[in-house]
Amino acid sequence: MGILALAADERVADVKVTKHTLSVSLQDGRTISVPLTWYPRLLHATNTERKNWCLAGGGYGIHWPDIDEDLSTEWLLRGAPAPQPRNGNPVGRKTRKPKKQP
Repeated sequence: MGILALAADERVADVKVTKHTLSVSLQDGRTISVPLTWYPRLLHATNTERKNWCLAGGGYGIHWPDIDEDLSTEWLLRGAPAPQPRNGNPVGRKTRKPKKQP
């Protein structure tokens, strides 16, 4: 007797970011939800920056161009938070220089 194994499709179908959670829906129907505190750049981003995402890596990754954040479904499935910088300080919102007035 054989076992029917469904093929997993770990490509991204949709992304939702709330105040506390990042949820990634996969093509095979699974949804990965992780605390937003795992990804400080997303945590400190504006709603507009969080909504501006695109697929990367053939659909196996997510890229937020406004905050230069990249996540892969592989790391999300492993339950891996963002790596901390070598100096031990968490990555936060980028400091933007004010535009010079003409």
